[in-house]
Amino acid sequence: MPLPDSLFWERKDATGAEHALVDPRNGLYARGTILAVKPIAYTCRYELRTDPGWVSAHLDVTTEGAGWTRSVRLEFAAGRWRAVTAEQGNLDAVLSAAGHAGAGLPGLEDSDQLYGAYDVDLGGSPLTNTLPIRRLDLLKAEPNVSHRISVAFVLVPSLEVVQADQIYTPLTKDRIRYASETFSADLTVDDDGFVVDYPGLAKQITS
Repeated sequence: MPLPDSLFWERKDATGAEHALVDPRNGLYARGTILAVKPIAYTCRYELRTDPGWVSAHLDVTTEGAGWTRSVRLEFAAGRWRAVTAEQGNLDAVLSAAGHAGAGLPGLEDSDQLYGAYDVDLGGSPLTNTLPIRRLDLLKAEPNVSHRISVAFVLVPSLEVVQADQIYTPLTKDRIRYASETFSADLTVDDDGFVVDYPGLAKQITS
């Protein structure tokens, strides 16, 4: 099914890019591809769907590189997250050979840890920052009031899913501060809440 809008980001933290096709007319439906060389060269393909209120409902992700591939499908229903995973090859061995620490297993270790998480956050993807921005209506929210949320954070390329606490604070009509425990960045967003500039991570490129 063709989708009406296209977004493209150039990575700033490493050589790479993300291209997403999106339909934001009734919640969000998106299909995207991420290419990156950090920590190793990989391709990530995803399909994302929210409900009309922008609560995340479905995320299907596949990562692959030389000698390995992983996938995880996350579904949110009746207040609980469920995951189905698959793995071929040995990502740990590839990471070790490149001098990096091993990867956790794809998927969830304990779904109860994600109770109260209404957003997914795909590592390295500025697209998923839009989910809480739209769900919480931060484009119209009172400035300088912080909103603390819990998210299902998907590590890439391992596809391990962990709980993460994040804080979003609207600053101006097009600036929103994102913060985690050890990091913060002031995101520039467009009128639809999509990230235009994520300092240190990615910048949107227009044709």
